[in-house]
Amino acid sequence: MASNAKKPIETAASAVLAKSSIAELRKLRVDEKSNELQLHGRVRSFYHKQLAQEAVLPLAGGLRVVNHVSVQN
Repeated sequence: MASNAKKPIETAASAVLAKSSIAELRKLRVDEKSNELQLHGRVRSFYHKQLAQEAVLPLAGGLRVVNHVSVQN
């Protein structure tokens, strides 16, 4: 598999966020690295940061979810 190819869990998590009714969540990036599912990007509230994490958590399987999303008011 090519190093830039998306992995199934990464793809599924990205798809869930892409379908969110919250525009900010649709702009977040998901990366699967070293047994982690990482969230990256910016949102305007801690609530949205938590929503993003909770949206991908059921898809993570054995991966640890690491939320690198920053909150900017």
